Amino acid sequence: MTEKTILRALAGEILPTPPIWMMRQAGRYLPEYRATRAQAGDFLSLCYNPDLAAEVTLQPIRRFGFDAAILFADILLLPQALGPKLWFVEGEGPRMETTTTMDQVRALKSKDLIHDTLSPVYETVKILARELPPQTTLIGFAGAPWTVATYMIAGRGSKDQGAAHALKAADRATFVALIDIITEATVDYLSEQVKAGAEVVKLFDSWAGSLKGDDFVDFALKPAARIISALKALHPGLPVIAFPREAGDGYIGFGAAVGADCVAIDNSVTPEWAAAHVQPGGCVQGNLSPVHMVSGGEDLVRETRRVVTAFRKGPHIFNLGHGITPDANPDNVALMIETVRSA
Repeated sequence: MTEKTILRALAGEILPTPPIWMMRQAGRYLPEYRATRAQAGDFLSLCYNPDLAAEVTLQPIRRFGFDAAILFADILLLPQALGPKLWFVEGEGPRMETTTTMDQVRALKSKDLIHDTLSPVYETVKILARELPPQTTLIGFAGAPWTVATYMIAGRGSKDQGAAHALKAADRATFVALIDIITEATVDYLSEQVKAGAEVVKLFDSWAGSLKGDDFVDFALKPAARIISALKALHPGLPVIAFPREAGDGYIGFGAAVGADCVAIDNSVTPEWAAAHVQPGGCVQGNLSPVHMVSGGEDLVRETRRVVTAFRKGPHIFNLGHGITPDANPDNVALMIETVRSA
């Protein structure tokens, strides 16, 4: 049996203390991250500099001793590798050359040609596989096809993913062709991360909650199932975490339907609900609200204990319901970890 607690939880083991890591644990709330990003010059330069990307991945492990490190990268590196231009506007976020017509979809690069652009990411994984403490699990990741497509279609993030929904309604053939290309490229991208040393991969579908009914099945569930099935055929025994954020009732049975070893849940559902409806299907990851990393205090301690207690009867990985925010206090992160490990 492996000594890595996250791998044990992903295998279905119920542990007395849940392993813990945190989405966006390498980020702007840490002064050491801000210093390294300044050294890189800009966000994309940081993502594509293997030494610096590995450094920021390791920083929260050194400071907090999390049970896992997640590769520092961005979900939009893959669509950039397919051809569209990508840039980041300070204080506003990513901007991307849009892909909205069949001609533009057909002009995207073959999945076999993405690796020239993405090779620095694989090098980062190799460095981390060497440098991480032996007890720390290395997690690779990619954005799920629907979420990636929303950025490629709109050219930026949006609250309602309106541009992607509009294209899906007006020109479904183009939309489906784009989803297919992203799906196939994601398999290759994650497979290369595994070859480089990632022990677990996570599929982030940050905007899954805006897909309803058959669209949720067709564009959140089915692409995830295709990706996971292909990865497990290429890498037998590879654990996969799926995160269809804000899926609501769609969380129920999602893990089994897509072949994931764990379902990550956001904090729009209660831990008690998820323990009753999602955890019977296997490992659950989550789901403390990130606001507690800002506010701290007794509310943080109480809600952390609530999450641990709710999931104590099944396999569980403690995490936030979404990524930590830049205004979070590192002292609150330390308090959360202490509370989990003493609960």
